[in-house]
Amino acid sequence: MSTEEPPLSRAERRRLTEQRILDCARQSFGELGYDRATIRVIARAAKVDPALVMQYFGNKENLFRQVVRLDAAGPAPESADPLIAQLMAGLGVKLAGMPAPSLAMLRSMLTHPDMAAEMRETFDRQIKQVSAVVEGEDAELRAALLIMANLGVVVGKHLLELGPLRDTRPERIIELLDPCFRALVDPAP
Repeated sequence: MSTEEPPLSRAERRRLTEQRILDCARQSFGELGYDRATIRVIARAAKVDPALVMQYFGNKENLFRQVVRLDAAGPAPESADPLIAQLMAGLGVKLAGMPAPSLAMLRSMLTHPDMAAEMRETFDRQIKQVSAVVEGEDAELRAALLIMANLGVVVGKHLLELGPLRDTRPERIIELLDPCFRALVDPAP
């Protein structure tokens, strides 16, 4: 009886490579910010050719968008701790630096009806994913608060450039938000 696992299909290998690129991009964007996290740096970390990154994602902006989406890695986690970790990791990436097109998108969602509709769809999808993990009364409301707290911190830091947010390391902001997020995900009885 052989204990060897069957070889992975081409689709499975592609999915694993894409996920490895996303994981390395999330770490690179989080540590270096958007401007300094190059496709080459991300490709080197993922141990792939930079052309493969471009083939999968098209360009750096598309890769960044995938990284900061809650559902970039598939469905939301099924329990509180992994969900909080995923939300915090995404927030850390956004706080480390966002590209000009993403900031423009945030600005325009308040004034441009098409962009507002697109962002509403994105947030509604994220709220549904998070509310599937958040249990108890007002799960959907608490999920919306989590998603909008993320958005508010990003807007405060990058668009409004509020001093305390602008001048504080992303890790410290996340450290302070962690208990708040935990309280929303799993409120005490």
